[in-house]
Amino acid sequence: MAASGSGGSRADNGYGSQQPRRRKGPGALATAYLVIYNVVMTAGWLVIAVGLVRAYLAKGSYHSLYYSIEKPLKFFQTGALLEECLLIAKYLLGIVPSSVVLTAFQVMSRVFLTWAVTHSVKEVQTEDSVLLFVVAWTITEIIRYSFYTFSLLNHLPYLIKWARYTLFIVLYPMGVSGELLTIYAALPFVRQSGLYSISLPNKYNFSFDYYTFLILVMISYIPIFPQLYFHMLHQRRKVLSHTEEHKKSE
Repeated sequence: MAASGSGGSRADNGYGSQQPRRRKGPGALATAYLVIYNVVMTAGWLVIAVGLVRAYLAKGSYHSLYYSIEKPLKFFQTGALLEECLLIAKYLLGIVPSSVVLTAFQVMSRVFLTWAVTHSVKEVQTEDSVLLFVVAWTITEIIRYSFYTFSLLNHLPYLIKWARYTLFIVLYPMGVSGELLTIYAALPFVRQSGLYSISLPNKYNFSFDYYTFLILVMISYIPIFPQLYFHMLHQRRKVLSHTEEHKKSE
């Protein structure tokens, strides 16, 4: 599923400092790399946010703003794969919990939505639903990467922590709605063009219907969305209540 963090916040990815159970932190070199990576990603999503605002002020309309941020969106959303491939490798080594893998696939689904739907089906790029998930993604990622950066530096402001574990309540459904509406809008164009579909007969004796595949992707939101959403609600109660208890004890 693309949201979260595809319009909502994703779960802690193994190098944040908010897990109750202490884990061995990364070394100095790994920490430096992660800080640089998260700073770059924060800056990248800020560029996208500024691009949206500037385009809106110039046009005086929120319609078709996708074109103003298309290139940086593709670059920085695809760049998140570097982070998620590392997480999957850590999971296979038993370093991070299985919930992280679920969120890793969430990022991959975002990349899928960016390239295999919005980029490939040009007709949907003017849909307002695209702006819906782009805005949700942008706000989410600015907060998320800022959260990771300050956590790695051991100077996490409470406001960023609060935003990380609160704004997803609105941003996640907002992003998911935009994603589903965009896929739905793409369906008739995919069916008409036969995009990415493979028909029989062929030498591989294999067929693939991309139209049906997109419908299955939409159906997959039904079991996955509640899991991720309630996981983040659980994380919110655990992290923010722990913070409040810590403040009272000081």
